[in-house]
Amino acid sequence: MNVLVLRLGALGDIIHALPAVAALRTVYPDARIDWLVDAKHSAILELVPAIDRVLVLESSNLAGWIGATRGLRTTRYDVALDFQGLMKSAILARASGARRVLGFSIWHLREKGARPFYSESLDPSGAERHVIHKNLRLVEALGVRGAGIEFPLRRVESAARDAMVAEAAGAPFAVLNPGAAWPNKRWYTDRFGELASFIKDVRGLVPFVLWGPGEQPLAEAVIESAGGAARLAPATTIHDLVEICRSASLMVSGDTGPLHIAAAVGTPIVSIFGPTDPARNGPWSPTDVAVSRFTACGCHYDRRCRQEEWCLTTVPVIELTAAVQQRLGRNG
Repeated sequence: MNVLVLRLGALGDIIHALPAVAALRTVYPDARIDWLVDAKHSAILELVPAIDRVLVLESSNLAGWIGATRGLRTTRYDVALDFQGLMKSAILARASGARRVLGFSIWHLREKGARPFYSESLDPSGAERHVIHKNLRLVEALGVRGAGIEFPLRRVESAARDAMVAEAAGAPFAVLNPGAAWPNKRWYTDRFGELASFIKDVRGLVPFVLWGPGEQPLAEAVIESAGGAARLAPATTIHDLVEICRSASLMVSGDTGPLHIAAAVGTPIVSIFGPTDPARNGPWSPTDVAVSRFTACGCHYDRRCRQEEWCLTTVPVIELTAAVQQRLGRNG
């Protein structure tokens, strides 16, 4: 069986689709599984052994779309699985020429216009609330049932991780991630700085502040607020980030890609949620702790706050320190 998976982005959403693909590989060990992904998110899929081929979409120009469509046609797919639920992903799924094109039922699509492009749709209403379980529901159409949650991510060498371990001089370290693509997912840098001081002075962890493209000023603001307690992480690739999270004793972050990578590799997590729902999008381990303002938020799943008071304004440092104590154990 030849299977095409479509989840173009974003990074956290790709991570949340991995258990479904891992379960598919377990049931069909001899299947060919290809994954179409946006170019800027392709690096994470290089670490997934369950995938036979990563197909890259250069979505910034028309030539990229034409090239991706032609690439899809080089393989005769038996089934295309659209985990994204957008018009663009549904059109690409249909353009692949797959005999069966599967997606979610119309009330569970981000863009309802995607539904006509599917030959079959599944209703995930009976699944558990988290999007991981929703994705697992889609592969039930191929006879994949009762699967557990697994994240097949290969280990790789990482000079950035090695440099952080060396700088920590044998001490355990924490990673703080103040950045996020959505402005209203970013907690205050000065509060992150206070939290870094607590993590160092009370928990005995060396805090490193992560940063991605365009986020170094955010990281430096956290370090300045920490009064020397925190250190700037080196520049990282996605592969580096996976290995850094494997080695970290704690991750503190809002709802963004690095948080979900940490959850996938089992890093202890304290998360900060505002406009998105941690029960649907957050770390799924019952031992992780989410500090959430989703119930009070008036801008659910909006990139920018539209209210007079931003919901994350009401998250004080003391609530995060209590969450860290809860996650790591007060006497640990």
